[in-house]
Amino acid sequence: MRSKRSTASATDITKPDPPSGWRALARSHIARIIFFWNFVGLGTLVLGVLLLSEMRAGLTEAEYRNLRTQGELIANLLIETGTVQGDPAPYINEPAVREVLRRLLPPIAEGARPGDAGGPRVRVFAADGATIADTDVLYDRLDETPLPSVDEAPNLGASIERAAQRVEYLRLTPWRPTITLAEERRRALQGEIARGERLNESGERVVSVTLPVKRVHAVLGSVTVESPDVERILVAERAAMIPFMLIGAVIIFLSSLLLTLLIAQPLWRLAAAADRLRLTGATRLHMPDISKRKDEIGALSQSLEAMTDALADRIDVNERFAADVSHEIKNPLASIRSAVDTARAVPDLERRNQLLGIVAQDVKRLDRLVTDIARASRIEAETARGDLVEINLGALLQNLAEAYAPAPEEAASVAVTFKRPAPVDAIVLGQEGALGQVFRNLIDNARSFSPPQGIVAVSVEVVRTREGSLARAIVEDSGPGIPPENLETIFQRFYTQRPSGAAFGGNSGLGLSIARQIVTAHKGKIYAQNREPSGARLIVELPLAPPRGDHR
Repeated sequence: MRSKRSTASATDITKPDPPSGWRALARSHIARIIFFWNFVGLGTLVLGVLLLSEMRAGLTEAEYRNLRTQGELIANLLIETGTVQGDPAPYINEPAVREVLRRLLPPIAEGARPGDAGGPRVRVFAADGATIADTDVLYDRLDETPLPSVDEAPNLGASIERAAQRVEYLRLTPWRPTITLAEERRRALQGEIARGERLNESGERVVSVTLPVKRVHAVLGSVTVESPDVERILVAERAAMIPFMLIGAVIIFLSSLLLTLLIAQPLWRLAAAADRLRLTGATRLHMPDISKRKDEIGALSQSLEAMTDALADRIDVNERFAADVSHEIKNPLASIRSAVDTARAVPDLERRNQLLGIVAQDVKRLDRLVTDIARASRIEAETARGDLVEINLGALLQNLAEAYAPAPEEAASVAVTFKRPAPVDAIVLGQEGALGQVFRNLIDNARSFSPPQGIVAVSVEVVRTREGSLARAIVEDSGPGIPPENLETIFQRFYTQRPSGAAFGGNSGLGLSIARQIVTAHKGKIYAQNREPSGARLIVELPLAPPRGDHR
């Protein structure tokens, strides 16, 4: 009787899926890995954009050259028009210096900051350090910040840039002041051209160049040209990258979420379904929503379903086998019990001996049955674990046929002949011991049905079919043949139909069943035919081994 456990269906495991949502994602190890490494990549890119060290160095050097060129031009003009050859020493004409700067440098546009499109900030100092002229105060400029119109739509890009100008993290480029304004003036009064980076009065990072103002050999003062353009360009560039960073973060988040939903979540569901399968005692896994996917996850789901189906089929086969074994063992046991009970009640010695003979016959039948059952179980395990090797099927069958050669005193026994194969060798992949058991069972079965002095013919050939090249082995006997309706039944377990006169209990009915089991495990097939005018033919077809080097 089949166990109720084997009837468990897919509905046995249709419990709710694992919890979904953010909590489930946070608990998923694969999801955490996907999010972490995707955002590590984005963070590395963002950090590289914010640092821009090479870009700053290039801009700074270019700004130095530009400021020095402008400073030299301004200093030359000041020397020509803003200094006076006095008596006894030359001196700086302060009103003339201011007029030169006013004519040379245009006024800063309304709303602009120093260093914007209006040009750099220029300051002229006397030899004692007093400020003679400063372009920031030259025009009495008043900074105004216009408020946006009520009807004006907000400009996202401009808003981000204005906010970025006030955010210190956009100034991440490694930097420290290299010189002070006083040091620049001191070096300029010594006749040098001083340059460096420092903070101005507003706290902005500026690039500065200070040149001496000399008339002949006398240093009358210094002119300082400074500009915050480098830092402002970097901040503007970083601010311009912010929308792209935000878009990139959103895209990475969505892609991570999508990968999590498409990979981590289905894998989690498969694992949970496998756990439910183990805990509930069900035998089949069925997840059609995942199995329909046309990717590796769908292939994994299909493989798991196929594996559980195969295991369930194996369980069903084992349960049927156990039931059949139980039934087959009960018959001789019942016969033994009946014979023993009768022998106790029968006083006739001759009748009692007959009953004891029945008991002995049934014991022999039980021994044969248990031996064949053990052999079937062992062969199944060996077939599942054994490695496949190349086997010359012709040589194997020839050796078996020679092993069945009758002794001289067995003239009436059945002969086994072997027909040599064609020049092409029938090489198959398999287990030599298991395949040898198959053909021993077939030859033993054919001999049991053949009459005395009959012949069992064994042959092998290579055939070409649509499925590929096959090695076809044939075992023919000269017996009565097989009833047409039993051509398939003879391969069932414990099926026996012996010829008249054969000893009862001499066969367990497992020989052909074991043969089919082994041939199926070798990806082959076995079937039976009747010969004309009489006799049976058992055919085994096995795929040929691929050429050397092509084994999978």
